[in-house]
Amino acid sequence: MTWLEGNGKSGKPAGERIQELIERPEILGVPGAHNGLAGMLAKEAGFEALYISGGALTATMGLPDLGVMTLEELCFITRQVSRSTDLPLIVDGDTGYGEVLNVMRTVKELERNGAGAVHIEDQILPKKCGHLNDKRLIAPEDAAAKISAATKARSHLRIIARTDAASVEGLEGAIKRANLYVEAGADIIFPDALPSEEDFRAFAKAVPGPKMANMTEFGRTPYFTASEFQD
Repeated sequence: MTWLEGNGKSGKPAGERIQELIERPEILGVPGAHNGLAGMLAKEAGFEALYISGGALTATMGLPDLGVMTLEELCFITRQVSRSTDLPLIVDGDTGYGEVLNVMRTVKELERNGAGAVHIEDQILPKKCGHLNDKRLIAPEDAAAKISAATKARSHLRIIARTDAASVEGLEGAIKRANLYVEAGADIIFPDALPSEEDFRAFAKAVPGPKMANMTEFGRTPYFTASEFQD
């Protein structure tokens, strides 16, 4: 099989490189890359890390973002982008592809294929895009158990806990869940689809540690610049 190959000269594990980037005082902007060529173009533009979106990958397959992609398909693209760019990758791990044992396997497989971080969400499987209506969530304690299992399974991978609770349980519910996930060992918290600047500020104040946010052309979240997020 032919691959778009990078130089592979980074030396450090991808998770450690992600950690170094997020420890900088300035915000880390990360573009999406749905295949190796897209990743190479992003690297040429000067980006230092890349994001692999489940929604983007299913779109390239002509499928809806409803949890229909397999772990093997995700690992294939993760490996391709990692090999072609040698950049650390943040990967959308959906629900971890099942329960606690499945999450542990997901973490190990993504780490082997070049991921530096993975986010795991608290939706019920099958899940749906975080910006859609009528999402259903698993119990907070079950989601925390997944995060704890992920931290035990990883070698260097950074674990991002994503909560979709804001549109289901309100901002306070999302904050409560996020703090539980921090206690479970999450390195980064990702509150998906917050609808306003006020919500982002309240969430950031109430939840410790690094945060992740995404900007899409179809989402509930208004457009913010990197400098606005930095503030």
